[in-house]
Amino acid sequence: MIGLETVRLDDEEQALVIVDQTQLPGREVYLHLRTPEEIREAIYHLKVRGAPAIGVAAAYGLALCARRITAEKFGEFYPAFCRLKELLASSRPTAVNLFTALNRMDDCVQRFQQEKVEKIKHHLREEAEAIRNEDAAACRRIGEWGLSLLKPGMGLLTHCNAGHLAVSEYGTALAPVYLGQERGYHFQVFADETRPLLQGARLTAFELQKAGVEVTLICDNMASAVMKQGKVQAVLVGCDRIAANGDVANKIGTSGVAVLAKYYGIPFYVLGPVSTIDFACPDALHIPIEERSPEEVTEKWYTRRMAPEGINVYNPAFDVTDHSLITAIVTEKGICYPPFDRSLQLVCSRQ
Repeated sequence: MIGLETVRLDDEEQALVIVDQTQLPGREVYLHLRTPEEIREAIYHLKVRGAPAIGVAAAYGLALCARRITAEKFGEFYPAFCRLKELLASSRPTAVNLFTALNRMDDCVQRFQQEKVEKIKHHLREEAEAIRNEDAAACRRIGEWGLSLLKPGMGLLTHCNAGHLAVSEYGTALAPVYLGQERGYHFQVFADETRPLLQGARLTAFELQKAGVEVTLICDNMASAVMKQGKVQAVLVGCDRIAANGDVANKIGTSGVAVLAKYYGIPFYVLGPVSTIDFACPDALHIPIEERSPEEVTEKWYTRRMAPEGINVYNPAFDVTDHSLITAIVTEKGICYPPFDRSLQLVCSRQ
């Protein structure tokens, strides 16, 4: 593993501690966040990112900020708690883990509403820690299931960052890579740079190289070339939301990779915990897609502006890969194959 702790709660300092992913790979900077506004800003500005990591950060953040609510009665505590929850929920709209974690914390409060407020705050801390530990365990199991689909020496292509930095441990799409590294599989990974925020270049390439994995960075528009040359035998990507029919929202550019993989006959695997499955969302049309600042396209990472002033810019953070392009969805409870509307339900029913 890479020796970085993505998200943790420091009880002694009363702070949510995250590695600032906007500073990678050049600097390893840890931020100590103490207010709900700081935590929301860190999620919105991608200082902490990756659907599972966002969920863990939100749970920890809610537990931390709830401690500071000065109320002795539940009727006074709960409205203040809900305001904190709503503030954090407004940070990003697409990753369902954010809302799953916040709703789970809300359920915790309501479950113990007959207890003293101080005891409820203690339960919130325990619930947040459980969310973090369950995420870590799920990632390990996702890695085991994913590795069962792969063979030693394979060339693998990934898009964005679904590794250790996006979760508590191991990652989702990169979990099989790390397990394979431990077991001598000698994978060759091709990492798309992932425009416009370069999560592949800054984060995936960084963490794989640090872990000793053989990794080659490519521009997004080079994916077709390495596929055509026979260098890629499987595509592994993460997910921010899975609709009930198997449509998957992930970082912008993922659907294009899926189309290429389909054309070249390469398996396209989506890896993520069952917490990313949203059965209330029937299909792609019902997944909200976040749009971000034009400056991320025209100016970010450049020493000077690289587009004309006043140019119209479309900058969606995510796209949706149609279920028909997906070979399998890998979760901690097992592997789902088409038809996904049935297999997703089946896998989630398992204990």
